[in-house]
Parts: sequence; C-alpha cells; structure tokens
Amino acid sequence: MKLIKKILIVLAIIIAIPLIMALFIKKDYAVEREVSINKSKQEVFEYIKMLKNQDYFSVWSMKDPNMKKTYTGTDGSVGFISAWESENKEVGKGEQEIVKITEGERMDVKLRFKIPFEAEDDAYFITESVTPTQTKVKWGFTGSMPYPMNFMCLFFDMDKEVGKDLEGGLANLKVVLEKQ
Repeated sequence: MKLIKKILIVLAIIIAIPLIMALFIKKDYAVEREVSINKSKQEVFEYIKMLKNQDYFSVWSMKDPNMKKTYTGTDGSVGFISAWESENKEVGKGEQEIVKITEGERMDVKLRFKIPFEAEDDAYFITESVTPTQTKVKWGFTGSMPYPMNFMCLFFDMDKEVGKDLEGGLANLKVVLEKQ
C-alpha cells in the first residue's frame, strides 16, 4: 500500500509541475518578417491582397501542390475565404478570411486551423514605400496558446518555426514580383 501511495504521489508531482509552470509561461506570440521588393508599393499590394496568389509564394501552399482548395467570395476583398484540405500533416485543414483591408497599406486575415489542431490566429501584410520603385513588405502572424497548452512553448519556438516559413514565403514573393 505504501508503494502505491508513493507512485501516486510521484505521478501527481509529474503532472502538477508542467501545469504549475504553464501558469508562468506567456500565452501570446507574435512573429513578423520583412523583405524589400523592387516594385512599387501599389503593384506589391495589389498582388498580395489576392489570397489565391499565395499559391505562388507561400511555403505552406507549396508543401502540397495537390491540396484541395475552395474559395468563397471575391478575392482581394473583405469576406473572401480561401479554404484548404491536405493529407500532408504539415498543411492539414483550415481556412483564411480577409477581415480588413486598408487599401495600399495593410491586409488583415483571420486564420482558422482545423486539422491537425484547432486554433484561430491572425495574420497580416503591411506594405511601405522605401522609394517609388522599392517596397518593404511585412508579413506577420499573431496568436495565443491557451493554458495549459502554452507549456509547449518551452519546446516549440514559434518565432523560429513560423518565422522561417514567413522568410521563405517572402523570398518567394520577391522572386515572383521582381520577374514581372
């Protein structure tokens, strides 16, 4: 009986430690990357506000060229939804919806992931003129991991993991736009 009691105490401690630690780990995250593109701000913005164009620069779209895609609404306008479904676990299933456009300046998107996990995050693109023929593009991603899942932030660096995908996508965007 003493052995069982000791085992139960040890198990309780093993479970309690991460739960207690998660109370002190931040839940919110923000990732942003930028690139300079040798095109006018208007040309760049007109391209990135069309979610279908992400097929040509987003690393997530390129991970499964055969993913099933559906669209609702008018691309490049508030309310447009681009949904995807893939057998590739890195891509999964979800959708993104344009929720706000400040013409020529910024586009905000709501991301709703369904598989392999459920989450809702926000993404955005910001364009800034550097010169009349050069534009700085910022691509950002913000979200929150609820307690106690935020404990995973100790082992998964959102800035590093998501950041490398944003960097890859922005590098692809630069190549695509500068070829036009």
